[in-house]
Amino acid sequence: MNDRAAAYHATAGGPLDVDTAFYDRVAVRAGAHEPVESFEIPIRSGRAWHVPAGHLCRIVTVTGPQVGDLNVWNAADPRERMWASRTRQLQRAHISTHDRIWSTLPFLRPLLTVTDDSLAGYGEDEQGGRVHDLLGTRCDPYVNRMLTGEDFDFHCHSNLVRAVLPHGLTEFDVHDVLNVFQCTGLNDEDRYFMKACPARAGDFFEFFAEIDLLCALSTCPGGDLSVPLWGPDARDPLEVCRPLGVEVYRPDAELLSGWTSPPRAAYRNLHGIKRPEWTDVG
Repeated sequence: MNDRAAAYHATAGGPLDVDTAFYDRVAVRAGAHEPVESFEIPIRSGRAWHVPAGHLCRIVTVTGPQVGDLNVWNAADPRERMWASRTRQLQRAHISTHDRIWSTLPFLRPLLTVTDDSLAGYGEDEQGGRVHDLLGTRCDPYVNRMLTGEDFDFHCHSNLVRAVLPHGLTEFDVHDVLNVFQCTGLNDEDRYFMKACPARAGDFFEFFAEIDLLCALSTCPGGDLSVPLWGPDARDPLEVCRPLGVEVYRPDAELLSGWTSPPRAAYRNLHGIKRPEWTDVG
């Protein structure tokens, strides 16, 4: 037995087996896509938007390296949202092309599938860093206050809170993130580290919406993370903060032939509780 083998496996043809040919066919680079929406998110801010099922979304480093913190919900029921920890187990701690982001219980289905990633070739660097991180989470003003004794209202958590308020969500709906373009790993002490973002202007991370999605993205106030945010060398990294672009595309209908949105988990959550037996007293 290989003690380092992946723990989670599925039967052949199950949901962990991805039809890579389909997702390569619908990727934006394949053409035949109608632009639906395009906008930029300024530095140290956030924005939420919809990506309908069967549509593609690209996040782009418009002018240079910049980390973005991404949240994803079922647009019709925000109780269903991305589940970072289970995605780490079912996919990997840093995701790329053909990986999926999975939703929380009791739904447990793919919310999105990554169709293209210009940093897919980055792999693992000499320090063990990889990009598109699910290991960590968003920066937030609570931890910042704890570490520094100072308040700062434009951490990713705060940016996401402001972004989702117009959509009827609150701070309690903001959740653990996918750190897009962020380079991270675990050091020799098994502790989390962050490196400067390796992206360049025009790099992108692209995904296919498996169901109707509400997405929210924060342009991290740490910018490209080349400047320490905490500790003795910390300083304001404003000069390394840049905007991020978002593009939404509708593929040609023929490209989606045979595809359907995944159903929610088949287990119907009885958890060993027996249904009551009713008797006719009439």
